[in-house]
Amino acid sequence: MVGSGFDIGAVMARLPHRFPMLLVDRVLELVPGEHIAAVKAVSFNEPFFQGHFPARPIMPGVLIVEALAQAAGILAVETLGLQGSGKLVYFMAIEEAKFRKPVEPGCLLRLEARFLQRRATVCKFEGTALLDGEVAAQARFTAMIADAPA
Repeated sequence: MVGSGFDIGAVMARLPHRFPMLLVDRVLELVPGEHIAAVKAVSFNEPFFQGHFPARPIMPGVLIVEALAQAAGILAVETLGLQGSGKLVYFMAIEEAKFRKPVEPGCLLRLEARFLQRRATVCKFEGTALLDGEVAAQARFTAMIADAPA
């Protein structure tokens, strides 16, 4: 299990994403082969808030699902020993996405993901984004493990 010291530097060592697309700020808990709990601190300075929506800024649902997928990507990297391998975790499918509460600036979004199925090159996950313990969004998604582009 990875403890509370899994900070942004460790996140960046496991994901290829960078600003403005890196959507995981810290890992709270990670049990390889099982689940991950991470956080995204949602700031008013996020570039998407300029247009979504200026009068009432709300984090786009697709970016909430992306944040869940990034957390699951970290789980896959740790579980499958992919760090430094040149392999990437690519989104393949999103299923049963539901959005329950708006995510606004100033929120601390908890990202929870767990394996549903794990194979050598394809993994299925279930993810839930929470605000103060209440479900903001949830989805099932599939990812493929493949070589990074040349």
